Amino acid sequence: LKYQWRVTFNVSKHKCVTKDCVCCNWETCPCADCKVDLAFLMDGSWSIGKRRFKIQKDFLAEVAQAINVGVAGPMMGIIQYGDDHVTEINLKTYSSSKEVKSAIDKIVQKGGLSNVGKALSYINKQYFSDANGNRGGAPNVAVVLVDGWPTDKVEEASRLARESGINIFFVTIEGPDDNEKHNLVEANFVDKAVCRTNGFFSLPVTSWFALRKAVQPLVKRVCDTERLVCSKTCLNANDIAFVIDGSSSVGTGNFRTVLQFVANITREFEISDTDTRVGAVQYTYEQRLEFAFGQYNNKAELLNAIKRINYWSGGTSTGAAITYTAEQLFSKSKPNKRKIMIVITDGRSYDDVRAPALAVHRQGVIAYSVGIAWAAQDELEYIATDPDKEHSFFVDEFDNLYKFVPKIIHNICQEFNSQPRN
Repeated sequence: LKYQWRVTFNVSKHKCVTKDCVCCNWETCPCADCKVDLAFLMDGSWSIGKRRFKIQKDFLAEVAQAINVGVAGPMMGIIQYGDDHVTEINLKTYSSSKEVKSAIDKIVQKGGLSNVGKALSYINKQYFSDANGNRGGAPNVAVVLVDGWPTDKVEEASRLARESGINIFFVTIEGPDDNEKHNLVEANFVDKAVCRTNGFFSLPVTSWFALRKAVQPLVKRVCDTERLVCSKTCLNANDIAFVIDGSSSVGTGNFRTVLQFVANITREFEISDTDTRVGAVQYTYEQRLEFAFGQYNNKAELLNAIKRINYWSGGTSTGAAITYTAEQLFSKSKPNKRKIMIVITDGRSYDDVRAPALAVHRQGVIAYSVGIAWAAQDELEYIATDPDKEHSFFVDEFDNLYKFVPKIIHNICQEFNSQPRN
């Protein structure tokens, strides 16, 4: 009974269950529920030397063994980088740890500098593709092994990779000492390259001879899919612009209800400079930028900013407001961000909405229209992205706006998940 309790405890703690396990733990058993598409960027620069390059290969072979490569679990690929990068193993090339280990043994050092940034750009644009074996349903993970420091910049390349859905880990071996830090191309490159500076996505190793000890800690992290929060999802991949009708017909009380609706939608997203960003425009005959994308990168601050928006009062020029939003917000949208516009209005516009809406649609903006009371159905449909029934909503009373929150979030996520991944 005592032995059975210990096994149950370890299984629960490590989520590790395999039919061949005698005592389930990370030292002796691979983890059965580790389904990730995992790519290693191995350092092939001349600075590493032949002996250390061999240690690196041994490390990768042990990782392959530990994760138990297989089509139903983790798939593993390798890119070697130096001056340039070369794909050694595609994700779909091998379907067992034994095959991956055999292929690793045949890898020959390429030499050159340590151009990590170029390699990260490659995995972002090409490596995680369907042709190379990307499964779509499994998280994309890239582990960068660095001897010393990169010889090019990594921050921008890593950010774009993360925004494309790739979780970036850095394993740094024998980093620069105080006398060498002046050689760094990009100071604090690890903190700039990973999405969280809490130590989860970075693993410093004091020497090459201690690298073997990093196998199990690294495997445990890349298999912890609940903490792989850096990949692009429907909740952290957007630039969302709220276009809010502040006309006289709305009234002060109803305007506060609209702001609560905006806050309730915003609350569902992951908010930061590298996650979802939110901007807001209020309009009457004129337009006012309440706050821009990235002005508030903390959810609490953003919700407070929404709450502080002052009711304007005036006419209703929805078409001009859409054009203004495109110029003031979406022209500053980040690459790889999904551009989403949510127009909220209670009446017919005094100007044309069809041409401005068509223009933003052509810019790749996904437009939602929310009409209340006297809003014109034909205008709501012009504003909304096709199909209208998924992007256009109407309610008789302001107090019923809250009912649309889960539907809009569901549609945003369903649409995102139906798109092919990079």
